[in-house]
Amino acid sequence: MKKQELIHLHGLLSEVRNQCEAWEGEFDLTAYETMGVKPTSIHKSKTDHKAAVFKLAEGITGSMEEAYSEAEPVAPTAD
Repeated sequence: MKKQELIHLHGLLSEVRNQCEAWEGEFDLTAYETMGVKPTSIHKSKTDHKAAVFKLAEGITGSMEEAYSEAEPVAPTAD
């Protein structure tokens, strides 16, 4: 993946984060935030953006797993 594509993905994940926070509240994204790499940090390296994308994705999915682990499972059936 090219750096420009990775930065674009980083920006999209940031938008997903904003939307999820609007629906569910705060997420534990301290690992991501301590990195200091934002989608607008175009001067950062490709490796930095890749690590930030993984930390952001892990933070979003981890928080969602905790929130929805208590919900009733839905049977996988077709209509």
